[in-house]
Amino acid sequence: MIKLDKVSKSYDALRVLDDVSLTLAQGCTTAVMGLSGSGKSTLLALIVGLEAPDQGEVRIGDDRMAPASALNLRRRMGYVIQDGGLFPHLTARRNIELMSRELGWRAARRSKRLQELCTLTRFPAEALERYPAELSGGQRQRVSLMRALMLDPPILLLDEPLGALDPMTRARLQEDLKSIFRTLKKTVVIVTHDVSEAAFLGDTIVFLHQGRVLQQGSFRDLIAAPADPFITEFIRAQASRLATLREIASTLREPAP
Repeated sequence: MIKLDKVSKSYDALRVLDDVSLTLAQGCTTAVMGLSGSGKSTLLALIVGLEAPDQGEVRIGDDRMAPASALNLRRRMGYVIQDGGLFPHLTARRNIELMSRELGWRAARRSKRLQELCTLTRFPAEALERYPAELSGGQRQRVSLMRALMLDPPILLLDEPLGALDPMTRARLQEDLKSIFRTLKKTVVIVTHDVSEAAFLGDTIVFLHQGRVLQQGSFRDLIAAPADPFITEFIRAQASRLATLREIASTLREPAP
């Protein structure tokens, strides 16, 4: 379980998170959504201990996230940042093995875990010796996911992991992520600004706006009983875009005159 209790965070005069209290259930996938600048990425940074709150506290299970405990708690979490964050001078294998090598895992153990992860993420084993620049966007995201999963952490945090991908690659990876989340039964927090992605992947939705939690619940709750008019406006805007795309697709399928 992840718990934030009255957490606030500011950068200079800008208050990015404002008195946020959340409990994220163990073994469930929570999708955090909202506009750019709503505090989504900062929320993840506080959970993983890369940033410290100005007020309030973050707890991972029974342990409080603090400078003294951050390193050990971080090893209980896999973290996939925007655009993957792979080291360009390391092969896919070396990127994935980074922390396991640091912790002294033997070669046989690393190899066994890599085989498991390649199967899980459907990543071609022959591509492990390639550098990030030699991989497709989808493959780079799979490598980032494997790196986050290498130590088999109970918590997985993903910050808009599919945002930079083309629509077809994104759709395939969404399907794969849903299958992986269901298989592993980890506590997952995924940040997205995409309504359809949040609805598809999230057991629970947390909607952030201007650093505050407007609503937490199922996607059905957001549709049927929005807690704030802005939620309705946000969903309608994306629904309108999707309807336009469906209309274009329908036109393309019509036979030529």
